[in-house]
Order: sequence, then C-alpha cells, then structure tokens
Amino acid sequence: MSENLTSLVADALFRSGCLKFDSFRIKSGALSPYYIDLAGLLSHPRELHRIAEGTAGKVREIAAGDRVDRLASIELRGALLLPSVAVAADLPCVVVRKEAKAYGITGRIVGEVAKGERILFFDDVVSEGLSKLEGIRPLEEAGALVKDVLVVVDREQDGKRNLENLGYQVHALAKVSELVDSLHKAGNVTREQADAVTNYIKKS
Repeated sequence: MSENLTSLVADALFRSGCLKFDSFRIKSGALSPYYIDLAGLLSHPRELHRIAEGTAGKVREIAAGDRVDRLASIELRGALLLPSVAVAADLPCVVVRKEAKAYGITGRIVGEVAKGERILFFDDVVSEGLSKLEGIRPLEEAGALVKDVLVVVDREQDGKRNLENLGYQVHALAKVSELVDSLHKAGNVTREQADAVTNYIKKS
C-alpha cells in the first residue's frame, strides 16, 4: 500500500470526522474502540474530492490489469460516494437497491447493466463481506462479470478473506491499522487509542 495514499485517506477521514475514536456499540452488539462513517464526507467536499480522486486512481490501477466497464455499489454508504468516484474515474455507474421497488422503475438495479460487462464493485468499508455479496449477486444475475471489489477501508475482520475464498479480488485504499498508525505518527491519536484499535483487530 502506498504510504502517500494511506496518509491521504487517514487525513481526509480524520479531518471530516468520519473516523472517530471512543467506545461504540456496533451492529453485532460488541464494543469497538473506533467507528467509521464515510457519509460524513458529504459535509466536507474537499475531503470527499480527495477520497474520490484517490479511489479513482486505484480504479485506474485495477483497470490497467483487467478491463473495467462500469462501477457499482449497494445503497446506502457506498452509493453516496459512488457518483463522485465515477466522475473522477470517468466511468459509468449503477446502484443496487437493497430491495426491489414495486412501482416506477422496478427491480434492484438503478441504471443499465449489459450482459458481459465487467463491473468493479465499490463500497465504503469491508467487515465480514456479507453486504458486498448482496450487491454483487443482482449484477451477476443480470449477466455482468464481477471480479474485483474495491473499498476505501478494510476493517480487517475477515471480509477480504471471505470474499477472496469465493473468487473475488478485494482491494482497499487502506487497512484500518494503517490509518491508525498514520494518524498516530501525525500526532492525531494517542498511543493508547492506536493500541486499542490494534488489540480490537486481533480479537476480531
């Protein structure tokens, strides 16, 4: 992982308040010493732009090795960032709804997907990887080919391994441990905060 890209992501998420350090109860019921909510980037356009440009650079890197025709994400978090990334990468995009609409333009996919298209699936973070599969399956059922998954942050909770065991290649702008290390070196978090996150990852 490029140290410059890690520093960019760490600084952008810290400045925008998207990465917080405290004690947070997460969906599983467990307590986490940190919390990431990239939706906060919407209130910080400069930091959103930095993340979008960094992500677009990673998209181009992936596309250099394997064709990418379109980007996709699932509502809500990844879909909020997707248009900015798509514009920066100069690629069309689609959003996968969590549930199909029963009126208007029905179905789960918002936008056009052609059979045989190679789609790069984007999301904000990866934890266990289950929500990624919820978004990828409708695309594959529509005839698209999904090989690569790109996230801003890998929470290092087996999501990458789980998805790669199913044949997907997972890419991340940064791991959460890298972000915390970068922020500690910059003096933005204490050693105790950094160690709390490291220990939490080891127990996950």
